[in-house]
Amino acid sequence: MVRHAELAELQLPEFGTPTKEPIIPPETYLERIETLRGKARGKGYDSLVVYGDREHFANVAWLTGYDPRFEETLLILDLKGGAKPLLVVGNEGKGYTGISTIEKRLRIALYQSFSLVSQPRGESRPLKQILRLGGVKRGGRVGVAGWKYYTGVEVDDPEQTLEIPSYIADTIRRMAGRGNVANANTLLIHPTEGVRAVNDVDQLARFEYAGTYTSQALRDVLFGVRPGMTEFEAVRLMRLNGLPLSCHLMLSAGPRASMGLPSPSSRVIERGDQFTTAYGAWGSLNSRAGFVVESAEELPKAIRDYVPKLVAPYFEAVAAWYEKLRIGATGGDLWKAVHGRIGDPFYGVHLNPGHLTSLDEWLSSPSYEGSEERLVSGMAVQVDVIPGTGTRYFTSNIEDGLCLADGKLRGEFDDRYPEAWGRIQARREFMIDELGLRLAPEVLPFSNIPAYLPPFILSPKMAMRMA
Repeated sequence: MVRHAELAELQLPEFGTPTKEPIIPPETYLERIETLRGKARGKGYDSLVVYGDREHFANVAWLTGYDPRFEETLLILDLKGGAKPLLVVGNEGKGYTGISTIEKRLRIALYQSFSLVSQPRGESRPLKQILRLGGVKRGGRVGVAGWKYYTGVEVDDPEQTLEIPSYIADTIRRMAGRGNVANANTLLIHPTEGVRAVNDVDQLARFEYAGTYTSQALRDVLFGVRPGMTEFEAVRLMRLNGLPLSCHLMLSAGPRASMGLPSPSSRVIERGDQFTTAYGAWGSLNSRAGFVVESAEELPKAIRDYVPKLVAPYFEAVAAWYEKLRIGATGGDLWKAVHGRIGDPFYGVHLNPGHLTSLDEWLSSPSYEGSEERLVSGMAVQVDVIPGTGTRYFTSNIEDGLCLADGKLRGEFDDRYPEAWGRIQARREFMIDELGLRLAPEVLPFSNIPAYLPPFILSPKMAMRMA
């Protein structure tokens, strides 16, 4: 039987919001550090330097629970000796290290040059002394992890290419010897080799917690936004609760919406506007887009076929993506599911169709043409397929978080986080029974608007489904 997408009146259930906040136990951070130590030793490194700053916080935070709020930071692992990990912080970070539940299992070093400009600088050791204290030594092999690794398509020497600040990289190279310092980001963020690619049940529960709030915020916007509101007023519908962000909050209507990424402004939302919004916290991001109208009749005549021309093929591609998603599937399978349906240049789908997510919104992606990288249990995944038509048809968008969990992991989730498990099962039932999506048992949705796509923002109960 041929299946197709259609616009229908749907009743989106109230899935609820959390009453308990999942916490990552201290033992988990220590296990993560030891796992990373083992991988780094296996690559022949003598020490590993993990860099972080306000924007690129996730590796250090995932390993320690400490995230730099204003400053740079380093976590240095001595892989040959038995010294505790060394966390290097600036002036303001020094008073914040207690946020890490393993603070007493770390050594803390103050390096004031990590502090904001004009703050005191005279009370800390030179960087080379701190690096030596951490285990960086002359002639030793040093792995450096910041936030990005490279391929031969980009640079002549990917292994020797570092993306961290020059003054840190230069100091490490002077100490160890240039040829002994290598980019080690794959140890952490590679989609199949990185230690952060697979999550335990506590981390996944934390992602579901964040994803419930971010998706509920978007749901409140979709069902509450009205012409005459400013973009700022539309954001107030989200009832934000202060979760730390994984990206700038986005909401725009009218001419700026086609850029996708703008923050809200005081512009008044008008009937007929293009509209897009996205909200991400650590472990989640959700996004939707459409037109501020009640039906196609309010669109310009030239694009009144918006749903059959763009939205329906798009939803069919996302449905195919969901139905290919399973443990053992390859990233190439997901790529084909999308590009086999909306690969025409009109749709303008250029980025990876889906990616791994973590504390940072985009960890890395196994989903690209020809990928043989296989999905495994414990991966946190974001459906993220964005048409960029560059035309008056604008776009359509579903971005939601989920995870893959085998039977053992599902049992742990049910046992340890029954409230979250109830939301997950209710979302699955809605996606299968009402949206017509064929989900593998291991697909666990984390969104309160799971694959829910209303193309006309002023008719939020009219959404796409497979028929």
